[in-house]
Amino acid sequence: MPRGRPESVPDDGLTTRQRRNRPLVIVHTGQGKGKSTAAFGLALRGWNQGWPVGVFQFVKSAKWRIGEERALRVLGASGEGGTVDWHKMGEGWSWIQRPGTEEDHAADAREGWEQIKRDLAAETYTLYVLDEFTYPMKWGWVDVDDVVATLAARPGHQHVIVTGRDADPRLLEVADLVTEMGKVKHPMDAGQKGQKGIEW
Repeated sequence: MPRGRPESVPDDGLTTRQRRNRPLVIVHTGQGKGKSTAAFGLALRGWNQGWPVGVFQFVKSAKWRIGEERALRVLGASGEGGTVDWHKMGEGWSWIQRPGTEEDHAADAREGWEQIKRDLAAETYTLYVLDEFTYPMKWGWVDVDDVVATLAARPGHQHVIVTGRDADPRLLEVADLVTEMGKVKHPMDAGQKGQKGIEW
């Protein structure tokens, strides 16, 4: 897209303004770092526009306090910009072994998805961040066809961002914008663990 302009304009009957303001399904996938970070950057933009923002984290521990969560909660409660709700959908998978069975985690993920479906139907948020949501789909905890059909048929003006590695091709097909983060080099390759201010 040279200079921010599309290379071609579809014959879809929409005006330039209607086409520009279409709600998007966005997917950040790939092996590289920065998928969630980029999604939270979009959440900041949404907050600045006065949009209600809903963040749904699927695999990070409910006890893990990340910097973006604190910042977005403070901004959401500031009375400026939009509101921000942050939901942690169970323990899920993490780099640290968590208590509970796989079925417990799968049930939490399924209930998390059902809550998102209720919120989409009610048009609760203008921007949804479904963080690490590719994993429950990959593991069979959440039905991919249900996700794709729900996102494609969502009412109103609702943007949805899905993050995580190994995004299902069916999700990529329904998405309007897909970015694949590629790893070229990472400190963990040299044995360095995650650090404050960089990973959380």
